[in-house]
Amino acid sequence: MNTRANTLERVEEAAPTRMPAWELPPTNIREEKDAYLLELEMPGVSKTGIEVTVEANELTIVGRRSDPEIQGELVYQESRRGDYRRTFELDPSINTGKIEAKMDQGVLKLTLPKAEQVKPHRIQVTD
Repeated sequence: MNTRANTLERVEEAAPTRMPAWELPPTNIREEKDAYLLELEMPGVSKTGIEVTVEANELTIVGRRSDPEIQGELVYQESRRGDYRRTFELDPSINTGKIEAKMDQGVLKLTLPKAEQVKPHRIQVTD
C-alpha cells in the first residue's frame, strides 16, 4: 500500500502541467465582392478579452472569458469556464494590413479585405 502511494506521488510530480482547454467557437464565413466576413460566437467574452493576431499567413483568434461575479452560494452549475481559440490559414489574396475586428454581444465580426489585384474589375476596351 505504501509503495503504491509513493508511485502515485512520483507520477503526479512528473506529469506535465496541463494546457488550458480551448473551445472552438462556432464560425460563419461569407465572401462578398471586396472582402471575406467571419463571425465567431464567443459568449461571455468581452472586447478586452479578445486577441487577434496575424503571423505569416495565419490568423489566430483567442477569446478569454472572465469569471462571473457570483452573489450568494452557488448551488448548481452547468456552464464551465473555458476560453476560445481558432486559427485560420489565410490566402495570399487577403490584405492582412487592413483586417478589421468588432465585438458585438458575444459575436466577433472580422472583415478580411481582398487585395486590390484579386478584386474583379472591368477592362476598358479602346480602339
